[in-house]
Formats: sequence, structure tokens, C-alpha cells
Amino acid sequence: MKARKVRVKLREIVGASTNWRDHVKAMEERKLLHSFLAKSQKALPPRRMKDSYTEVLLPLGSQPELREKYLTVQNTVRFGRILEDLDSLGVLICYKHSKIQATQASPLSIVTALVDKIDMCKKSISPEQDIKFSGHVSWVGKTSMEVKMQMRQLHGDEYSPVLDATFVMVARDSENKGPAFVNPLLTESPEEEELFAQGELNKGRRIAFSSTSLLKVAPSAEERTTIHEMFLNTLDSKTISFRSRVLPPNAVWMEDSKLKSLLVCHPQERNIFNRIFGGFLMRKAYELAWATACSFGGSRPFVVAVDDIMFQKPVEVGSLLFLSSQVCFTQDNYIQVRVHSEVASLQSKEHTTTNVFHFTFMSEKEVPLVFPKTYGESMLYLDGKRHFNSMGAPVNLMGKNYRVEP
Repeated sequence: MKARKVRVKLREIVGASTNWRDHVKAMEERKLLHSFLAKSQKALPPRRMKDSYTEVLLPLGSQPELREKYLTVQNTVRFGRILEDLDSLGVLICYKHSKIQATQASPLSIVTALVDKIDMCKKSISPEQDIKFSGHVSWVGKTSMEVKMQMRQLHGDEYSPVLDATFVMVARDSENKGPAFVNPLLTESPEEEELFAQGELNKGRRIAFSSTSLLKVAPSAEERTTIHEMFLNTLDSKTISFRSRVLPPNAVWMEDSKLKSLLVCHPQERNIFNRIFGGFLMRKAYELAWATACSFGGSRPFVVAVDDIMFQKPVEVGSLLFLSSQVCFTQDNYIQVRVHSEVASLQSKEHTTTNVFHFTFMSEKEVPLVFPKTYGESMLYLDGKRHFNSMGAPVNLMGKNYRVEP
């Protein structure tokens, strides 16, 4: 399957219209599919991992006319476009896993709940060679599915790994109003059993990470010591005052590392359920994060990892979407950037958080330390440090051929 046909296939699966003026009628027709939803997971036939396996080709090399959409001014591939493609592929894979033979249109509304992890490999992403995406369902709960995806690029006669991605999708009813059961998953080999077990571990890790969130519990003793030492390093030695603060050498106040943007969400960017496409939100957040890291580090940064992107609320067509990007942690050449997105209610003027994005970048040179001033910024610093440390061992992506830009 070609990459540009993935979203066409998704529209066919849910019966979505390509015309915005027909979207209300299309959603009304989906109400009729409610009777095809399973009353329990036991009523659904088990599926194998290979049942959902999907390969999609992005023929940048063999079809040069496709390149412009993916091209940066530096003649590299726009990573934001790759995020869009991964999001669409993840949804398609889950629809293959949960396909119902009794009806052509699926009664399920499958949406992205979380980008658990995207790890980059030490390979170049060139706009002049074909790219192949592949993936399958690797773990299943009652209403959720974990999808493992890989992106590879043609080098010579072989496809070499570029990135590994883990997404979590949730199934909802035909009107996207409540949860819906999905088919259980069969494992047929020790390798598949290991993948499924890893899915369980991932779920447990996410629960543990959430339970220790700094929005819920106080920092650890070690973290409190870190923040206090940073505070002491910014006190003015010429005065005996807690209020007189000065930056150490090669350091930047966190409040000076922000960038913001505002988007008007047009129908063109809608998904198959007439909300704003999650891949579009990821692309815009990534591009702002990249610009923030670029401005902060003084050179074009490389993306190293993406993790823990939570889709908390859908973004409606017509919304005003506010994106706020901030450097929250740095170490050596690494820059940890957090992007917070929220929509504004035109009636009440209230802002509601829709997504939080975490990106790890590597700069070509060592970057300044970032210092928090307030307690809130200190919590952002510790949260950024936690996400950076969750990346595991630092990745060496500094080969001269490797660069991924917006």
C-alpha cells in the first residue's frame, strides 16, 4: 500500500465523507452501526499479530513528485510529516486487528490515546530514497491496543532501520462517545509472547510514572536536593538575600526559553471523525519544539526521541489552538523541550489542555544550562529531567549524514 492511500482507506472503513458539508450526515449514519458493537470481549474472535501486520511504502525515491511535501530547505525529510504518517498507520493497523466481517463500515471509532515512545536510530533520512513503514498490534487490553511500528529507508539494496515507534490506541463506539471492546490477541511464538509481556510492562510503567507525577506527589529527596543546589547557585554572593538572583556562567533562565504559536483549526486538518487530526497536532507541536531547541542551542538540532504524548481531549474543528513550547532541561548537547497545547472556548474564554508533548533534541554543540526561577518552573525542570532519563543510554546520532528537521 502507498502512504498517500492510508487515509483514503481509513475513510472507507468508517464511511467518512471527503466533503466537509456532508460530515453531519456521515456521523448520523454511523449511529446505525451501534448494533454491531460487541457486548463483551469474549464475544469477539481472537486475532494474531500477523493479522494486523501492515506495510506501507512512501516512494520518495521512485516518485520524486512526492518529495516536496516532505522536503526541508536543507534537503532532508520533515520529521513532522513522518509523525503524521505514523499516526495514520497506527489507526489503520488497529482497524485491521478489529475488522468485523458482518459490516463493511467499522462500528468502532479508533483514536490515538498516547505516543508512548519513538526512538531514532543512527541512520540518515534522505528525501531521495524510498521509505517503508511497517507495524502490527503487539498488546491488547479490553478497549485499548498497543501498536509497534518501524520505519526503514532504502540504502543500496536493503532497507535500514530509521526509527521504532510505540503508540497506544483506544476503541470507542460508533459515535465516539464511550469505550468499545476490541478483539483479544493470540501469541504464537516466544518472540510474540515477549512482545505481549513488554506491552504489559509498558502499561505498568505508565501507571507508575503517572502515580509519581509531580502534579500529584512531592519530588523525591534527591530531586529536592537538586533544586535547592540550583537555587543556591543563583544567589548573588554580594548580598545576603534570597531575592537577589544571578545566573551562573553559560546559563539561561527557563522563562527566557519559551516560544508560542496560535493555530486556527480548519476543516482541511480534520480526521475521519471530524475532529482535528492527531498527526497534524503532533507535527505542529514538533515544529514549534524544533524551533525552540534551534533558537536555544544556536544550531540546527537533531531529534533523538519522542515520548509520552498524551491526547487528553479532542480538538474540535474551528477551535483556536494555543501551543506553548519551553526548554525544561539540558545536559551537554541535549535539549529537552515540553510543548503544552490548549484550546480556548470562545464563549467562556476558558482554556482547556488538550495535549502535552515531550521531545528530546541533540545540538551540534554543547548548550547552556537552563535554570528555573519559580517553584513551578522547578517542577517543569524535574519533569523534563525524568523524561530525559527515561530515554535510557544517550544515543549517538552525530554522524554527519543524520539530520531530521521539521
